[in-house]
Amino acid sequence: MLGWDLSGTVVGVGPSVIGFSIGDKVLAWAYHTYAELCVVKAGLLAKVPDGLDLIEAAALPLVTTTGNQLVSVAAEIKAGQTVLVAGAFGGVGRSAAFAAKELQARVIAGVLKKQFAAAQSLGADQVLALDDEHTLNALAPVDAIANMVRGKTAEQLLGKVKPGGMFASVTGAPANAKDYQSIRVVSYVSHQDARTVLAIAQAVSAGKLVIPIERKLPLSAAREGHEAAGRGGTGKVLLLP
Repeated sequence: MLGWDLSGTVVGVGPSVIGFSIGDKVLAWAYHTYAELCVVKAGLLAKVPDGLDLIEAAALPLVTTTGNQLVSVAAEIKAGQTVLVAGAFGGVGRSAAFAAKELQARVIAGVLKKQFAAAQSLGADQVLALDDEHTLNALAPVDAIANMVRGKTAEQLLGKVKPGGMFASVTGAPANAKDYQSIRVVSYVSHQDARTVLAIAQAVSAGKLVIPIERKLPLSAAREGHEAAGRGGTGKVLLLP
């Protein structure tokens, strides 16, 4: 989503606000953030941890919250389970894989063949090329899939979930979901949660998680940023006022 993240310095607070003061460095999943000044409910803000660059903090709120909730809320991952994170090389996928490891699950990072070597740095227990038919067919059934992919690949992955398992997806249910009545398919829409933003920001600050940033552009170059995002990629595009 575009324009849903922000980081910055507090320049004013409402009369009933507690916990934040002028000068605090903060980040949030908010709305209408293509601006030099934004009004945000205090309950949505998290303080930027020491050691985390204020500008780069803007890359975190939406993708990290979505990835975390996809695993912990939608897929209900438990310690000892095996979860395949499909689309693990993107920001949401990296966050989902990290959250699953924090829950002490065994994590398989599903990526493209061209991402395979670089994906070894994600900290997953196994890396799987989703566009390699032989490898995908050989995959043993898993307890759950945290899904960020679409189309034929998503349909194939649904058949890799154990009966009674979970297929939690941010891209909607695969077209063949009706053929797998023994699998719980959840189309998940994440929600704002400042506590999750803070926890993941602390992990990024500590070097436990990396959310790539592809480019930084002035706010006046928002069109160029949109075009870059439309071409796809693995990193966030940040607009700087």
